[in-house]
Amino acid sequence: MSSHGHAVTDAILETLKRAGSGLKEAGVRFALAGGCAGYARGAAPSLHDVDFALIEEDVPLAFKTLENLGFRTARPPEDWLVKAFDEDGVLVDMIYSIADRPVTEAMIARAEMINTAALSLPVLEATDLVISWILPLSEHSCDYGALLPVVRAMREQVDWDRVASVVAPSPYASTFLSLLERLRVIAPTSPSPDITWP
Repeated sequence: MSSHGHAVTDAILETLKRAGSGLKEAGVRFALAGGCAGYARGAAPSLHDVDFALIEEDVPLAFKTLENLGFRTARPPEDWLVKAFDEDGVLVDMIYSIADRPVTEAMIARAEMINTAALSLPVLEATDLVISWILPLSEHSCDYGALLPVVRAMREQVDWDRVASVVAPSPYASTFLSLLERLRVIAPTSPSPDITWP
C-alpha cells in the first residue's frame, strides 16, 4: 500500500474508533459492516468509509451521539441509510435497511465482538456480512471483481448454504455464488427455501 493509502486507512480507522466507541457508550444497537468489517475479519484493507448497521429506531440516538463528538450529520434522499462526516471529511454510513430489509435486533445480536483498530467492537457475523454485500447487487452495481478478494479471505467463516438460501431470488447474487463455486473458492452450495433473513 502506498503511503497515501496508509494515511487514508489510518484516517478511516481513527474515525471508526471515535464513532464506534461513542455509539458503544451511548448504547446504540449497531455492528460494524462494509469494508471495515471485512478488514476486521481478516480481509485486506480496502477502506473508503466507515459502515455501521444499526436499528432504525436508534438513528436519532446515533445522530445525537456523533454530533456531540463533532461529526456533521446528513439525511440523504435514500431511505436506507443516514450519513455522518468526521472533521477530516471521513464518511460514516449508518445503514438501517439492506436490500429493502430492515436491520433487525437478531442481526445485531449475532454480531461478534472483534478487536478492530485497538477497540473491541461488534462486527456483523460473517454470513450476514456477505449477504449484506451481495444481496443488493443489481445491473447498476455489480462489481464481482472488488468482492472476490474480500470474500475469499473470509470464506471459512461463512455459512455458504445459508447465503445461497437467502440470495436465491437474486440473479446477480446467485451468479456470484456460481462464480465462487467455479473458481473453487467455495464448495457447491445447497440452498434450502425456508431460510429467512435477516
